[in-house]
Amino acid sequence: MHVVDTLSGTNVAEVAPDIFRISTPISSSQMPGGFTFNQYLIVDDAPLLHHTGPRRMFLLVQKAVAHILGNAAKLRYVSFSHVEADECGALNDWLRVAPEAQPVCGQIAAMVSMEDLADRPPLALPEGRELTLGRKRVRWFDTPHLPHNWECGHLFEASTQTLFCGDIFTRAGGAELPPLSEADPIGPAEAMRLAMPGSFALEAGTRSGLEKLAATNPTTLALMHGSACRGEGAKVLREYARVLERKP
Repeated sequence: MHVVDTLSGTNVAEVAPDIFRISTPISSSQMPGGFTFNQYLIVDDAPLLHHTGPRRMFLLVQKAVAHILGNAAKLRYVSFSHVEADECGALNDWLRVAPEAQPVCGQIAAMVSMEDLADRPPLALPEGRELTLGRKRVRWFDTPHLPHNWECGHLFEASTQTLFCGDIFTRAGGAELPPLSEADPIGPAEAMRLAMPGSFALEAGTRSGLEKLAATNPTTLALMHGSACRGEGAKVLREYARVLERKP
């Protein structure tokens, strides 16, 4: 792990080959239990940044991307799972500093939000569509309301078996969390879900959505809030589906 900004603690770490976790920790004095805001940079011929971070963190994330790429203007794609400030709040800031970058999202997000909010037309990916970055390929999966927002979807990178699972396993914890862990993410995620009623939209499609993601057989779960997780991702996703069926 390399800290790129000592004041904020923003750091970068490679969690899978050529996939870097960019993380800014939030202390427990700012949020009970602490928190992390993560973005993921895929380094390839056409670099892709997944999630922008909030606008107030843009300069920190830009510094991290520049540390990895040499120049943040090299970005070609900026993707996100759903429309919230920490997923895409800084999108237009990125489009200004990376003149060849294109927003990437699902078709619903493009139709209802990004065709108006984004300063550059989005690349709207339908279910199952792959985007080739060079040696790496990402595939889009529509997962409405998993865990929230009807436009929600997730990306999977095939060569590293990395699933960018957004807010599904959101947990508390700040700078003390390692960039990559083999610990089971379900317990901390459930504690956070139960502490924030309504944050996870439990519905009829929850189990089928988790099964769809499990079928990719990921070995790295790239969490937006918390450590990235290495291990049997399919087993974790299916177990979480069972846990959610038993919980209020």
